[in-house]
Amino acid sequence: MYIKEKHSKRDIVFEMDIEFSDITEAKQSIIDEFSLFENWVDRYEYIIELGQQLNGLPDNLHTEQNRVKGCQSQVWFEAKLKEGKIFFQADSDALILRGLIALLLRVYSGRTPHEILDTPPDFFGKIELGSHLSGNRANGLHAMINHIQSYAKSWVCNENSENQN
Repeated sequence: MYIKEKHSKRDIVFEMDIEFSDITEAKQSIIDEFSLFENWVDRYEYIIELGQQLNGLPDNLHTEQNRVKGCQSQVWFEAKLKEGKIFFQADSDALILRGLIALLLRVYSGRTPHEILDTPPDFFGKIELGSHLSGNRANGLHAMINHIQSYAKSWVCNENSENQN
């Protein structure tokens, strides 16, 4: 994911144009960033800014096949396996969800299927996001996480069936 972010209220620069080599480091970076904000208004603004800067998907990938079921807003994910790692692109018509997508991609894109399946999204709990999302947004977040994990599971299943042949 390639995003450069400056949160003007705090004059804090968050540069996320580097890829985190370690999935735990990526999760910790999110926890650390959110700990800098004193209240949820600032955290929501930051999530929205992340959403505004997300590259998203080209319009031709906004298809029913790529749509995430279970989200009230429109959300689309595309995944490609390259050199044993899954790379995600995603988009939404809702800025808050786009921001949540940016966080998910930071942690899960560019990881092996096993890394994805072995890494719970516990960083959302650590930043207390669950208690500040509406029910519909929480359902959408859960649906996106399930979607990411289903991609990983399908590639693990394919890998296992290839190894058995």
